[in-house]
Amino acid sequence: MSRTLENKQEVVAELKQSLSESQLAIVIDYKGLTVAEITDLRNRLRSTGSVCKVTKNTLMRRAIDGDNNWQPMTEFLTGSSAIMLVKDDLSGAIKAYQDFQKATKKTELRGGVMEGRALNQDQVKAIGDLPSKEQLMAQIAGALNALATKIAVGINEVPASLARGLQAYAEKDESGAPSDTAA
Repeated sequence: MSRTLENKQEVVAELKQSLSESQLAIVIDYKGLTVAEITDLRNRLRSTGSVCKVTKNTLMRRAIDGDNNWQPMTEFLTGSSAIMLVKDDLSGAIKAYQDFQKATKKTELRGGVMEGRALNQDQVKAIGDLPSKEQLMAQIAGALNALATKIAVGINEVPASLARGLQAYAEKDESGAPSDTAA
């Protein structure tokens, strides 16, 4: 085998591995970006656990060939393509890209693929508008804490109510009210 064929097979295998670990793939047109700008985008994405791959469209097509989950990506693989592969923090990665896009104004979001479905620009942006994983966890923790507080107050109220009831019964008994046992 020639060295270039081996290299291409390695790249395809690496792409397949990265795709298998991802929930979302976003294809952007990166034409006009400098190496420093691509590095900046990669650094912004790294904090979200995402990566940006710049590869030939033919190699990406080989990587997704026969994989129904990523097959819809082929419609976005034209021209200069960079693929953002997002593992966990979907909205964080999209927001990082949007911040980068506002700063450079050089890229264009073509679309994305998630769970075997092609997503247009608006759908990808809508995912970006969702709360981040950390925000959702904080909201859930807050709701659970509020629920636990309500339960604790309710449980504490039972003995207090019982004590008030016993106290009222005792006061009624002391006041000389006839008891049920006297006949």
